[in-house]
Amino acid sequence: MASERDARRRAYLDKAAAEIDALAARGALMGGNAFSSVLLVKGELTDAEKGGEAPFSGADGTALRASLDRLGYPPEDWAWLLSVDAEGTPLDAALMREAVCALDPATIVCCDEEAANVLREAYADELAALESLEEALLVPGSLARVLGMRVLCLGGFAQALADPREKQVMWARLKKIPPLGEPF
Repeated sequence: MASERDARRRAYLDKAAAEIDALAARGALMGGNAFSSVLLVKGELTDAEKGGEAPFSGADGTALRASLDRLGYPPEDWAWLLSVDAEGTPLDAALMREAVCALDPATIVCCDEEAANVLREAYADELAALESLEEALLVPGSLARVLGMRVLCLGGFAQALADPREKQVMWARLKKIPPLGEPF
């Protein structure tokens, strides 16, 4: 027989699953492990992804997974969220905020400018209150703190994979994420 603690845990997980299902019904596309410390947000889909392949299943996903693993973030600590719906239309600000809130990451990694634009709109008031202009604009390479989350904008991660020099730039940006458990 389940203990009261197990019952509470089950109720909490059921509530989270219902929230995620409701977000998906409204057009949010997400995957990975809910309550992960790292949320990868992407808006510029590859042709394969537009054709039905899973997000982050190509070279960009392989490179991101390898980079995060190298930084000490194991696969169970990653989730992903597309900043566009199935038709490629950017998510509205409210839906983006709700999806991020439901997934509850410690760090958001914006993989491209499309994702950054949707996050800029969703968190406009919080970004405007930041002292650093680079952080407020989510300039690629800047690491901002928004509502207790670290937000890192990579700016064109998938395109950078074709250029060895640009890959090094992306690696330098990713290394700005503090190791798991370290304060920001």
